[in-house]
Amino acid sequence: MSDELVQIWSTGDAVIAELTKARLEDAGIDVLVKSSMGGSSAYPVGPSYLFVKADQEQDARAVIVAIESGEYAIDDDDVEMADQAPPSSDDA
Repeated sequence: MSDELVQIWSTGDAVIAELTKARLEDAGIDVLVKSSMGGSSAYPVGPSYLFVKADQEQDARAVIVAIESGEYAIDDDDVEMADQAPPSSDDA
């Protein structure tokens, strides 16, 4: 297994970078977000770059393609189903 990191994606939006990182991690992919932030920490500006291990690059790129194609998008039907679902219990 290689520890070499490869850049797979970049964005100017730090929130989108974190959401994308979370989706990749949900898929079992280790992700490093590197930001070259300027400005104050309360209002960061600048690009964010996502890196993954070289042996996870293909899987990560497939997730990015799925995100960009809208595969993970939530539509009105999803919201209605969630509204109709019984409340979950954490007491189990």
